[in-house]
Amino acid sequence: MHKTKQIIVIALVVVLMGVLMAQPIKGLVKRDNTEQEQEATTNTETEAVNLASVSTIAKQGLNANLTKEIAEVEAALSNSSGEERLNLLKKLAGHWDDVAKPAPLGFTYEEIAKLEPSHDNWLKAGDAFTAAYENLQDTVLAPALTQHAQQAYQKALDLNPKSLDAKAGLGTAIVNIGGAPMQGIALLMEVVKEDPKNLKANTSLGMFSMRSRQFDKAVDRFKTVIEIQPSAEAWFYLATSYENIGLKAEAIKAFQQSKTIAADPSLSQFIDRKIDELNK
Repeated sequence: MHKTKQIIVIALVVVLMGVLMAQPIKGLVKRDNTEQEQEATTNTETEAVNLASVSTIAKQGLNANLTKEIAEVEAALSNSSGEERLNLLKKLAGHWDDVAKPAPLGFTYEEIAKLEPSHDNWLKAGDAFTAAYENLQDTVLAPALTQHAQQAYQKALDLNPKSLDAKAGLGTAIVNIGGAPMQGIALLMEVVKEDPKNLKANTSLGMFSMRSRQFDKAVDRFKTVIEIQPSAEAWFYLATSYENIGLKAEAIKAFQQSKTIAADPSLSQFIDRKIDELNK
């Protein structure tokens, strides 16, 4: 199942790069009244995003037996309470985790955390919402998922103020939601000051450096990420950062590392084309 989740992530890397490079970090550029009005409209629209709505979307494409199992648990939830409801939610969370559907998983953990408030439950909710909005940056769902991630991480941090994972997640969500990006960056910097090898914070700072086209800073962040936990995505982002500052040889090596780890045909073809371009 871990391999399935990795393939899903790798398949989205190239698409996400397009979104990433096309958008500045919200709030780091001056917004006019029209943009603010559009944001207010978006906030209203995303109020309708909930477990039921994302579950309907997530079940599309699943095999019939699994869809039936999930539907049965959801039906039982409507008439449950207390310990029975908690157990059903945990069962549902297991289903969504197994098929790598982070949006309904986030809402399910959110419901679990309401019944069984704990740092870990709220952190799981935040992490799932983060995975969901990162994979859906170009959809109307993203703002609502980011908002839920921010709320979940804040609750986790309230329960454990020393949690660096919660602080890193909160900082990332704040930047992505667009209201006060420098506040989010400050939280992430606090995390790396206390833990220079924090994976979440370094990854987010690397991504935000790319979005603001500070590719030299992105290189440093992704080199740190790779020291902590090498991944196809981290090598890909490092390669792209190298490419944008003109270090072609380094970019080629990093792209090759990404290709080796991913072992994904679609990504391999893309990387082969990139390497050909860099070799010209």
